Amino acid sequence: MPISIRDDVVFIILQKINESSQNDSQNDTKSETEFSPTDFTGLGLTKADLLGHLDYLNQRQYIVAEFSGNAYGNQEDVPDVVNSDEVGFRIANTYGAKDGPLPHLIDFKRATLTPKGQHMLADMENDPPQALEEGPKVPVLTEHTPFLEKVKIKGSLPDIYDARDITEVVFRVMRDVMTTAEADRVQAELHDAVLPTDEKALQMEVADLWKDRNPLVGLLSRIRPPLKGPAPLGIDSKLFLTRIDNEAGVPKTVNAEIVVSAVFSATKDELSQERIQAVAHWLPEGKVRDIWQAA
Repeated sequence: MPISIRDDVVFIILQKINESSQNDSQNDTKSETEFSPTDFTGLGLTKADLLGHLDYLNQRQYIVAEFSGNAYGNQEDVPDVVNSDEVGFRIANTYGAKDGPLPHLIDFKRATLTPKGQHMLADMENDPPQALEEGPKVPVLTEHTPFLEKVKIKGSLPDIYDARDITEVVFRVMRDVMTTAEADRVQAELHDAVLPTDEKALQMEVADLWKDRNPLVGLLSRIRPPLKGPAPLGIDSKLFLTRIDNEAGVPKTVNAEIVVSAVFSATKDELSQERIQAVAHWLPEGKVRDIWQAA
């Protein structure tokens, strides 16, 4: 379905492309134009929205954009299997498709401003979009914000289900470095609902996230000793974060440290000071323990 083109997003995109082009001219290079989540903080922009805006600007000749893959292809050339690790930043090209979503996976690489685009950027710099003057609409977190909302917002995650799945993996690795007795003491304090909702899949307490949904994994975590200490016999900070990256399906727009910090922060809001200090003792020294202390 078509997307709504936003002036504030267009302005940021044009600025970013202009900066990238200027850097390339100074360094005599031709690098890819990179966008990061911080470029659009508080704007609620998805990858699909970003590519939709880039596609619009390209078709209207404000920019000359280069995409990898077949951005404007037909249904017949759709691959049956896609390796997400090899493709990278990609989405289905769904904009204006009359026969339903087109599953062509495309990747924006770089762009330059046309004279038309340079003129638009100059006009916008003289009269910036009002939405930018209002500031980013970032949700305000309070003690009453539901657990998964906190994880989603602090982790810059696209939806609640990503927050749930990542939380379960972070909790699993946390339990792996603790004794069963300590893990049970943590679970006993996690009484609050994860989210007030009518969705049955999310009608649970935080304690339910602490328990592994895989019965075999849950059993093993209770009978084996804590995996504390250096890898490979134990779980150090590097292995802790690597497991989150590998097992949690962390979106490419963030990283393990960001989502771990988000889960840690939301979890500490549920725990007593005594339990917070006890968990710190069990977490790996170095980066992970530092993240817990700072969250």
